Amino acid sequence: MGAVKTVGIFAKPNSPQASRLVPNLLKWLEARNIDVRLDNEAAHYAGMLVGLDRTHLPEGCDLAVVLGGDGTLLSAARAVGNRSIPLLAVNLGGLGFLTSISLEDLYPELERALTGPPSVTRRKMLRVSLVRQGAVVAEYQALNDVVIAKSSIARIVDLETWAGDSFVCEYKADGLIISTPTGSTAYSLSAGGPIVYPTMNAICLTPICPHTLTNRPLILPADMTIRVISKANDEGSYLTVDGQVGSPLEAGDTVECGIADFDVLLVSPPDKTFFDVLRQKLKWGER
Repeated sequence: MGAVKTVGIFAKPNSPQASRLVPNLLKWLEARNIDVRLDNEAAHYAGMLVGLDRTHLPEGCDLAVVLGGDGTLLSAARAVGNRSIPLLAVNLGGLGFLTSISLEDLYPELERALTGPPSVTRRKMLRVSLVRQGAVVAEYQALNDVVIAKSSIARIVDLETWAGDSFVCEYKADGLIISTPTGSTAYSLSAGGPIVYPTMNAICLTPICPHTLTNRPLILPADMTIRVISKANDEGSYLTVDGQVGSPLEAGDTVECGIADFDVLLVSPPDKTFFDVLRQKLKWGER
């Protein structure tokens, strides 16, 4: 990474903290002759009428600052995609597994990023294709997870699941979570899935309330492509990506997931480990 000349700012909507922070951050960057690109929320906090669509904001950026919670970071990560732009994520939300930089550490970490290569961790993303009658009708990227779940009240879905060329099983469940190691501490964890170290090359399958109680979470090699065929009636199941985007599924639709060929770069404080985050966020015991 070369010298930082342009910084993109993604901001959480309707955030009093971000509203106060953005004007001061812009002054700080301007004093250092750093150009900025703002999404619509950040532009609003800066008193501008309109900013940039998030899909276009990363163009020309050397660093991206994310002000919000994990949801804002997930949106920013999909926007950045394969551009290899480090994401400096500041936690203005609640739990914040991914936004591990505190508000107090924002400017010290920014200064560190401007004066030398920042300390980053590489996180895998999922590439997702929705295949209908042999044709790809939608494509997505996911930093956390892909969820195929029922869309009707009190009805389970049948999901025929394959890993590579091997048949896994036909899940009868409220749904199925396909997560990256990063996403193992999100919805998958709530559904009883394992915590996976974030830099492992793995994919996790976690059934949601399976009818067969012996259906347990699976950790599979990252080079396996996961295929899930929905046996539900048209619009009886729904595909959700990172809890933010998705599509209703028709009977026979196939969802294909595999590890993307690029990494997301998350700026991380050099003195904080993944286990520090687990102890803090999950209230594990201290020494």
